[in-house]
Amino acid sequence: MTDPAEPFAVSTSPGFAAWLARAKVSLAFSTYQAGKLLMLGARPDGRLSVFERSFKRSMGIAVAPGGRSFALATHNQILRFDDVLPRGQRKDGHDAVYAPHAGWITGASDSHDVGFGPRMRPIFVNTRFSCLALVSDGHSFKPVWRPPFITALQPEDRCHLNGLAMRGEAPAYVTIVGRSDAPGGWREMRGDGGMVMDVATNKTVVEGLSMPHSPRLADGRLWVLNSGRGEFGFVDVAARRFEPLAFCPGYARGMTIVGRHAVVALSLARENRTFGGLALEEELARRGEEPRCGLLVIDVKTGETVEWVRLAGPVRELYDVAALPAVANPSLVGLFGDDVDHVISIEGV
Repeated sequence: MTDPAEPFAVSTSPGFAAWLARAKVSLAFSTYQAGKLLMLGARPDGRLSVFERSFKRSMGIAVAPGGRSFALATHNQILRFDDVLPRGQRKDGHDAVYAPHAGWITGASDSHDVGFGPRMRPIFVNTRFSCLALVSDGHSFKPVWRPPFITALQPEDRCHLNGLAMRGEAPAYVTIVGRSDAPGGWREMRGDGGMVMDVATNKTVVEGLSMPHSPRLADGRLWVLNSGRGEFGFVDVAARRFEPLAFCPGYARGMTIVGRHAVVALSLARENRTFGGLALEEELARRGEEPRCGLLVIDVKTGETVEWVRLAGPVRELYDVAALPAVANPSLVGLFGDDVDHVISIEGV
């Protein structure tokens, strides 16, 4: 268990930095509780690199094809970052410098997962209003879809719509904690009311889940975290069945697929509370395991955890994790301080 009074610290399995190098990726992950976006990379000498900047209530992350841009959902904005460093160049040992170049004010929409739609316009899960929404240039957001059982757009978080799987530039699947049309009604359905829904057909593809999060499409499979039971697995869409593949010792929320591996983010219980009667709590006790905050690298063929990252100190809860392809050691420009004043890129030059 981490102690908030401890200084922030990152520890990893012995092979984690080498795994990053072999996979030719670095990782970005968000913690809304501590208000940070963190990046993990590998230095040229093989040592781990950790870079972080503060963004209030950092949530979903979406990486554009090629890895030169990503979107981040925050407390009241969707931000887009672009790599301003030409490929092949380095700055202070970093081979990518992501700077904020666009933002859309959404208000306090409790934005969760995010993706890139046509023309690089972010689409995001607007949990407070129980819908999927596009960013808008003249309004807080533009609703584009809502579950068929939601009868009105109200700021009431009726079903806790949270996760989004994209197929190209289109939303494909979402995760929902409970089929409720009442304000906060999902809270009574955390144990087995969760579902995955097909956005195009409005049909439920699997139900009976517990607090599902982070649906992701990769290699023809729909991967999902059944968070309330601590399960990583996939949905057999034809059979309408969830197939667990691995147990995750913590609240699993946030996932990205890298080749034959899934990187899963883990969180501790909030404010030293237990996991509120979820099956995860019982399973941890049965296994004699303590929950942890960090990342797991899971082999999707075997379910084995092959590498791990653990976080200590004030960071207790993570929301999302994303892979930055072909970037070994990234850095990040925040919204405050001198770097945002001086990192300037000029189009066409």
